[in-house]
Amino acid sequence: MKQAIVVFCLMLCSWGAAAQTAPAAAPADSALIAQINAFVNQWHDDAAHARPAYFDKIASDGIYIGTDKSELWRRDDFKVWAKPYFDSGKAWAFTVIKRNVYLSKDRQYAWFDEQLHTQMGICQASGVIHRTAAGGLEIEHYQLSIAIPNPLADQVTKTVQKFEAEADGR
Repeated sequence: MKQAIVVFCLMLCSWGAAAQTAPAAAPADSALIAQINAFVNQWHDDAAHARPAYFDKIASDGIYIGTDKSELWRRDDFKVWAKPYFDSGKAWAFTVIKRNVYLSKDRQYAWFDEQLHTQMGICQASGVIHRTAAGGLEIEHYQLSIAIPNPLADQVTKTVQKFEAEADGR
């Protein structure tokens, strides 16, 4: 009997510890996370179909950092750079593999990280989103990078260094 009580107490303690380490998302949080996922998915779809609404989802002072070291833009500069792609009817197609969304305590900001299928292979990105006064969402900051497997990092680094040395020598 004592063993049964001890086992029962241990089970209760482990359930309590599990509940503290992995709390269930509140329904409101789940709804907001679903809204954010839909928003980012739509944003990527807007680019894939060259819809101007893509840029409307970025805050007016929002930042986009691309994969090239020269690619750091405010929204309107990014729009100018991307104009030829959008004018052609197809910009870039990013399809989410997985995404994690995190919320600020006041639920006014969210940040996310994602892995994407792209024309460059697998990419990783992170972003910051805020709620607008009207209750919508805007991207404040987005950074995209090409996912390079660690075993290839030295080779890629040497290739980039060689490229940059040759470019500087022109």
